[in-house]
Amino acid sequence: MRCFLLFIHCLFTTVLLAQSPKIVQKPITWNQERIQLSLDYLKNRHGLNQSTPTIRPRMIVVHWTANNSVKATFNTFNPVKLPGRPELTKASALNVSSQFVIDRDGTIYQFLPDTIFARHTIGLNYCAIGIENIGSRQNPLTDAQLKANEELIRYLSKKYAIEYVIGHHEYQRFKKTSWWKETDPKYITGKDDPGDKFMNSLRGHLVELKLKPLP
Repeated sequence: MRCFLLFIHCLFTTVLLAQSPKIVQKPITWNQERIQLSLDYLKNRHGLNQSTPTIRPRMIVVHWTANNSVKATFNTFNPVKLPGRPELTKASALNVSSQFVIDRDGTIYQFLPDTIFARHTIGLNYCAIGIENIGSRQNPLTDAQLKANEELIRYLSKKYAIEYVIGHHEYQRFKKTSWWKETDPKYITGKDDPGDKFMNSLRGHLVELKLKPLP
């Protein structure tokens, strides 16, 4: 476990050296308990028996936070275990999180390394990088966030073979495909973030990436 924690530190350092665009490192708690809960999630929810909680990024899922600040999002994701939310704790005690968070002014924060597992999208965590955006239905995402998402996704697409960029509200479209890995077919939650308008604009600005259409 100690070696793996050192590996995490090296991943963050590599991002700092190679990053484009500017990414502010703001790591959430990553300890042996979170490692084990992540491995348990991969095994129990995704049916994947792994020795390290890593992912091979093939898609990006865009979210909104439903709160108004990076600080509030950090405080939500930082605890290792999920407080409350019985609709989620029945599946795992592991707290939700994402690899990236984008503030309303377009500032990009990284909470976890790109290839480290985060719990953010049912059925797809094992292959998906999560990007959270500070906003909600009452506070629609900004033009600065749209631009930052474009820049971040282009950067990630240079590093990994990204095939899909989807909104959280679109995740259930993968249920009948080979991408879907969830051991309980009844474990589903309704989502509406970040909405068709934002995702259509985002994908419309990323046509050069030749992303696959949603199933």
